[in-house]
Amino acid sequence: MLSQEDRRLLYILSQDCRLTPEELSIQTGLTPEYINKKIKQWEKDKVIVKYGLLINYEQLEEDRVTALIDVKVLSQRGQGYDKIAQRFQKFPEIKSVYLMSGDFDLCLVVEGKNMHEIAQFVSDKLSPLDLIATTSTRFILRRYKQDGIEFHGEEEGPKRLMITP
Repeated sequence: MLSQEDRRLLYILSQDCRLTPEELSIQTGLTPEYINKKIKQWEKDKVIVKYGLLINYEQLEEDRVTALIDVKVLSQRGQGYDKIAQRFQKFPEIKSVYLMSGDFDLCLVVEGKNMHEIAQFVSDKLSPLDLIATTSTRFILRRYKQDGIEFHGEEEGPKRLMITP
């Protein structure tokens, strides 16, 4: 069970993992030594799994498309969702795999250079798998917010002229 202080420390780290133990100490009231020890323990225990970077690819004008692919799987003897998800994890195009409630069993987050590349992945690698009953692909057209970060705030003035009668 996490203490309130540890919970706060994890939250602050999740917002900005570049902060030094000294900076974290100021925000939490914990000692830098305690913070170092806690972070090392959390890394060892896989509580902290990865330190990340969130890139706004639109600013770079780089080709990158993300799709959400909902998958309905056929039940197979001896293969639960965990085994099927492990199989999907092997594909480098698949960035995330989620077990879902509702009409589909799994949701895959897939990245590619363009829509054609993702369509090719679905038809060449995903659809031929004997465990898939059906898929539904949705492309992300614009990212407004991710991991608590807003990508498109209020813009100054209208970009289009208002149409008036």
